[in-house]
Amino acid sequence: MADAGEERIELRAGDPEAEARMRALSSPLRLRVLRLCAFESRTNKELAELLGMNPGTMLHHVRTLVQTGYLAAEPERSGAQGAREVPYRATGLSWRTSMPGGSPVLIETFLQQIEGIDPDDLDTTWLGLKLTAEHREEFQHRLYELVNEFKERGPDPDGDTYSFFSTLHPDENPPAAG
Repeated sequence: MADAGEERIELRAGDPEAEARMRALSSPLRLRVLRLCAFESRTNKELAELLGMNPGTMLHHVRTLVQTGYLAAEPERSGAQGAREVPYRATGLSWRTSMPGGSPVLIETFLQQIEGIDPDDLDTTWLGLKLTAEHREEFQHRLYELVNEFKERGPDPDGDTYSFFSTLHPDENPPAAG
């Protein structure tokens, strides 16, 4: 996991490592893999089963995340009938990585995540704000600080898993005619 003081990583086109990381984070499936591996290690087979994928296809996605530093292999273990299994765990690098143009993939990932959830189990808030540039920057900074504070605490051993999704965007809501 990242230390609280670590800076965000800005990905820029033209840098081969940055471009590989941007491609890795451009897939809703890979973002869901990172979510599934955030709190516990999972094998390729477990991930394939959880996401309804072919294990061979899943292995491609897992390898992409490992090669770009978003997943790390943990020590091998023996599975059913003594089969060799490699569990993977999210490194936390994605939390600190900017995603230029990544909002559509995050939204698609979010929609996939909530598919099949009872609407009564979703607590959604939508708030319209009218802010100066200074107040918008303050809002973004304070929201990031709050979310980061809870992320840095680490998981509660006896806690339930939740997902948090929030977006701040310009609202095409011009002032009423005078």
